[in-house]
Amino acid sequence: MLEIKFRKFTIKDSERFKALNIEWLKMYFEVEPIDEKVLSNPKTEILDSGGFIVMAEIQDKVVGTFAYIKKESSLYEFSKMAIDPRYRGRGYGNIMMQFAISFAKKRHWNKIILYSSTILKNSIHLYQKYGFIEIPMEANVIYSRGNIKMELDLI
Repeated sequence: MLEIKFRKFTIKDSERFKALNIEWLKMYFEVEPIDEKVLSNPKTEILDSGGFIVMAEIQDKVVGTFAYIKKESSLYEFSKMAIDPRYRGRGYGNIMMQFAISFAKKRHWNKIILYSSTILKNSIHLYQKYGFIEIPMEANVIYSRGNIKMELDLI
């Protein structure tokens, strides 16, 4: 397995961030208006409100990404995780998840939440493997594809 490195998102990454997520969404779902809004404006929709975007590289090529959207002072939503299809199934998702949890712990966050879909059995398995548990979902979920909410307590 080639070494994967993580770095902070820059505006130059905007198109790749969007492309990785759109590819994944089209494979399993459809691109909703909220997806288009967030993916087309990562600075205003994620970063400006205190969120983070991380880019994953292998041999200086961006092959994956994930974001944290700030919800409250120590509560962030893990979101927009996507890996280039050519690199799926090789364990990079595990490495990204480990990095994402470490990233949150270093910032002393209390909790990470995420929304997913139960049809994504591999994703749900990955989240459970790292300690995420299912919690009740709000009535007015922002993504129509989301039918499961999970959280990971960090304290």
